[in-house]
Amino acid sequence: MKKWFNVFATSILAISLLTACGSAGDKTTEASGSGQEEGATATLKVGVTSGPHEEVMEKVKEVAAKDGLNIEIVPFNDYIQPNKSLAEGELDANSFQHQPFLDQFKEDHQLDLVGIANTINLTMGIYSTKIKDVKDLKEGDVLGLPNDPTNGARALQLFELAGLIKLKDGVGVKATVRDIVENPKNLQFKELEAAFIPQALDDLSAAAINGNYAVEQGLIPTEDAIFTEPKDSPWVNLIAVRTEEKDREEFKRLVNAYHSDEVKKFIDERFKGSIVASW
Repeated sequence: MKKWFNVFATSILAISLLTACGSAGDKTTEASGSGQEEGATATLKVGVTSGPHEEVMEKVKEVAAKDGLNIEIVPFNDYIQPNKSLAEGELDANSFQHQPFLDQFKEDHQLDLVGIANTINLTMGIYSTKIKDVKDLKEGDVLGLPNDPTNGARALQLFELAGLIKLKDGVGVKATVRDIVENPKNLQFKELEAAFIPQALDDLSAAAINGNYAVEQGLIPTEDAIFTEPKDSPWVNLIAVRTEEKDREEFKRLVNAYHSDEVKKFIDERFKGSIVASW
């Protein structure tokens, strides 16, 4: 009996030691995954819109992995959910929008988000399946533009730059169709969900389309657009995070990976000037 008890006690001790080791191992894994320690293995969940932003982030993911940073990419098909999901903690960061859009979205939805780094500039262009030059637009033709405030204003500024309309002085990124003060051809304006405009192009005389949605539909801005923004356009996209977390060490590694020479080379070779690295 004494011998059996000794064997039993030894077994219990061994199991306890193994359990303790297992618990320590689990805690180490959890700590390394938190990213609190510089250089530790970490994971970030990053939201992007499908298309160019997703493609670029796939390359960023590849580069970041070399630094022990795992990026889980979450694609979206609209401009609303990426910010809501970020604010609600379902994402750690997102990469899809420019500063004017973020500012307006924060104001409209009372969100505490902040941009931490520039990414790319996706040129907005005017496209048409009916004409080859904006000068060919006729009296009363219908132009499509995004229905969200900032991209709608961006489209109106593009129409003005193309010589189609004139906007009220000083409206800038707050411009709406009500701010059109000159419209020589009495053009009509149809505001649509930005992602839907490429599909509606055949039903419009022409339309302003965001670069990511144009590329996603197989359009090449430098070849297919009948008018585009200049290359020094100020509508640069950014990485956004929750303000209270902006100094997380993982974000520095995310930005370093995004701003790497490898990612810039990928953008230059893949998009051939239609999308520009903006850092």
